[in-house]
Amino acid sequence: MTLQDLAQTVGNSGLGAWMRSNVLAMPVVEAAHVLAAVTVLGTVLVVDLRLLGLTDRLRRVTVVSSEMLRYTWVAFGLAVITGVMMFAANANTYYGNTAFRIKLLLLAGAGINMAIFNLGSLRRVVQWDLQQPAPRAARVAAALSVLLWLTIIFAGRWIGFTKGYDFAVPDNVDLDLTIP
Repeated sequence: MTLQDLAQTVGNSGLGAWMRSNVLAMPVVEAAHVLAAVTVLGTVLVVDLRLLGLTDRLRRVTVVSSEMLRYTWVAFGLAVITGVMMFAANANTYYGNTAFRIKLLLLAGAGINMAIFNLGSLRRVVQWDLQQPAPRAARVAAALSVLLWLTIIFAGRWIGFTKGYDFAVPDNVDLDLTIP
């Protein structure tokens, strides 16, 4: 089964049919998705800004992290659920959407960044929990995290403005843009 076949199957599912047939489904699910996404961004930003030494300098990284990440994971779970619901409503269109694909790649990048941070710098956090500044690797991971999550939000909004449009140039159009 190809990814396109999988998209077709999801689009033809009961969830996809329900999302397309219920007039309130898409606006409510999309609003929940946006709220979940900004909650993920906000809670991750609190931790990343602490790692960068820009806020909460007197608080341990472990304390800030434990306070925020429980909300991050709940919001991320809600974002995944609502994202799947929106995808099911128009799976073939989303599957072919460049912004959607970029968002998925950025999400994968954020996950890889988090895994590297957790397997590297965070394992030694007891050595630098109150240190200012945090180790370079932790600061790089935090800066990359901020960049990734901001671009994930940007790509998500981009999806809404490019969904369903065909940007192919018709055969009978000459796009010679050279200036005489």
